[in-house]
Amino acid sequence: MENDRYIEELNSFLVDVFNGILKTEELYVTANCPDLSLREIHLIEEVCRAVDQGRDNRASAMAAALRVTAGTLTAAVNQLEGKGYLERARDGSDKRSVRLLPTQKGRQAMCHHRQFHQELVAAVVDRLSPEEAEVLLRSLGGIASFFQERCQGQNA
Repeated sequence: MENDRYIEELNSFLVDVFNGILKTEELYVTANCPDLSLREIHLIEEVCRAVDQGRDNRASAMAAALRVTAGTLTAAVNQLEGKGYLERARDGSDKRSVRLLPTQKGRQAMCHHRQFHQELVAAVVDRLSPEEAEVLLRSLGGIASFFQERCQGQNA
């Protein structure tokens, strides 16, 4: 029965932390970029990451990476383009393909968002010994695997 207590405590902790991170991140984003939602900053983040890492930044690839429909992505890109955060560019080799690119304003929003993540990670790491950090990383890896398996199962 001791295991049941751990399960209940861990469940409550994960739910509270997940919701707390999302709410805090949303407040941080809107304080620095009042015209952006959390979903919008995550789209900008994915576009910046794809461009910076030399990955596919076509609209279809961004929709797949974010697990949204092409229509949902188009609506979001329309809004972000109107706000000046993203721009569309026709692919040089395939005029049917549209590539998404961050604007300077989009890059600035990413800097604010990245700052939030740096502060979050620093707040955690500063409280841990190297051994504790290693255990935390392994544990979070297990949680990440759970989500990856669930997402892959729904996309099959």
